[in-house]
Amino acid sequence: MQTDSTHFTVRLAQSDRDLRAAERLRYDVFVRELGGSGPLIDHDGMFERDAFDPYFDHLILVDDRRECETLRHVVGVYRLMRSERAVDAGQFYSESEYDIGVLKHSGKRLLELGRSCVHADYRGGIAMLQLWYGLAKYVRKHEIDILFGVASFHGNDLESLAEPLSLLYDAHLAPPDLRVRALENVYQSMDLVPVDNIDRTAAMRAVPALIKAYLRFGGFVGDGAFIDHAFNTTDVCLVMDTTRLTARAQALYDGARG
Repeated sequence: MQTDSTHFTVRLAQSDRDLRAAERLRYDVFVRELGGSGPLIDHDGMFERDAFDPYFDHLILVDDRRECETLRHVVGVYRLMRSERAVDAGQFYSESEYDIGVLKHSGKRLLELGRSCVHADYRGGIAMLQLWYGLAKYVRKHEIDILFGVASFHGNDLESLAEPLSLLYDAHLAPPDLRVRALENVYQSMDLVPVDNIDRTAAMRAVPALIKAYLRFGGFVGDGAFIDHAFNTTDVCLVMDTTRLTARAQALYDGARG
């Protein structure tokens, strides 16, 4: 657990070396750790890549004590895509899984989040908080109204995920004006267990920490899950309207003013 923030720097990737370091970290987490796969993954070089990378800004957390020549200086990462870059890409990444028309037609400025991960040695401390501060500054700079993106449960076993998915659907379903929906051809219902049969404490324990953090900040989930066999995950789409932040999230964003 890391508790000292003095050796951290949060910034956008500035060079090819920064980007390759981010992709190396993504390989460690999404491929080695979680068993993911994909057509552009470089197993020899140990880089997790996809066709959308050139259209994202890559927010990185750098441990200044680690040598950048080894590509191990990046210990946390977020991919960030604004609406204008999605136009260049032809779509948001999430649109291969979800119908986000309700967001695109809202007239609000959108920011898609993705590929969020932290090096195993830095989890449980302040690393993720440092990334969130960096994200909050980015949101303020670009006057973002709505943040969204897919977040994942590890694995494809719906029986083991039935209660946490049902709890999210029952307690945290997005209101109609934010309710994205999984595409019909891949739609997996999240309403799998009757509400009265959910062990809510156990179900919430099974929800990944990143998803729980978004919920505490005032986020919602869209309607329907997506089974990502290539990445060995079950995805939900998270949506957060910056005008509906909780007091906890507002404090984080207010702290990012400086």
